[in-house]
Amino acid sequence: MEKLKLMSLYADFRKDLAFIERELEQSVDSSSPIIRQASLLLLRAGGKRIRPIFVILSSKFGDYSMEKVAKVAVSLELIHMASLVHDDVIDDSDKRRGFKTVKAKWDNRIAMYTGDYIFSRALMSIGEIEIREVHQLLAETMLEICKGEIIQIDFQKKVDQTFRDYLRRIKRKTALLLSSSCELGALVSNASPDVVRKLQRFGYFAGMAFQIVDDILDITSTDEKLGKPAGSDLLNGHLTLPTLYIKDEKEFQPFLQRSFDGTLTEEERAEMIKYIRKSGAIERAQRVSDLYLKKAIDELESLPEGEAKSALLKIAEFLGKRKY
Repeated sequence: MEKLKLMSLYADFRKDLAFIERELEQSVDSSSPIIRQASLLLLRAGGKRIRPIFVILSSKFGDYSMEKVAKVAVSLELIHMASLVHDDVIDDSDKRRGFKTVKAKWDNRIAMYTGDYIFSRALMSIGEIEIREVHQLLAETMLEICKGEIIQIDFQKKVDQTFRDYLRRIKRKTALLLSSSCELGALVSNASPDVVRKLQRFGYFAGMAFQIVDDILDITSTDEKLGKPAGSDLLNGHLTLPTLYIKDEKEFQPFLQRSFDGTLTEEERAEMIKYIRKSGAIERAQRVSDLYLKKAIDELESLPEGEAKSALLKIAEFLGKRKY
């Protein structure tokens, strides 16, 4: 139901997204059967395609060119896909969105080469755009994403983390790529500097809200809806905002320790999820997400009225309140 609702928000831009989807499939084609199969596995596992839709909608505030938009949208979605492949290796994850991960179906070696291949294809996709700022921004974005991966490894299974540490981590993990999606979409359509700046900030704030909700859903949703065990973030050694709030509570610490050392039983996992849900941490985390969502919506207020602005507003509200 939730996914159908999101798709309905994309309805007016279905042709644009369909074109980008075809370009994505062509981009991950390879003469290597394994690389091709692994890339297509990830691509066809689906996703919300938030980055492409943000590129499309941001481009509508300038001189819209489907050819340029597609190159940018494909590049950003490929970067996102590549980072997911590498994440699954780091977290030793066997499932993503209910499907086997590349590392689970093949091995870590194939997964890492697949991620590298997809990153390379992302650079090729955007290579024909003759705007220096676009390439500079993409390079900076990729650099920060890589830094974020290293930071995530560094903080894995560490209890001594702060609220600021968490925000910096999700900025690099999610918000930067959504921010760049909006900024690059506006740049390739020659939107005014003021519009570019507002869209960039909108993407950042929306991205922060999106990731916090994602971390909340890891606790509040079901194994079936998540396509992986609820509480996977903790099982993979990652403190998120809800668990950050309660990490020092005496009753929660045994759950935290056993999650990190891999000895948590299925029964204990159910007890842990129940404890977090009753702790008030979910509500606290949701309030932080709501603040970021409000900041995102505020950035849209002074932008020109039209279907793009209306769609960005509705999508942002959905992302901040979604249930999957």
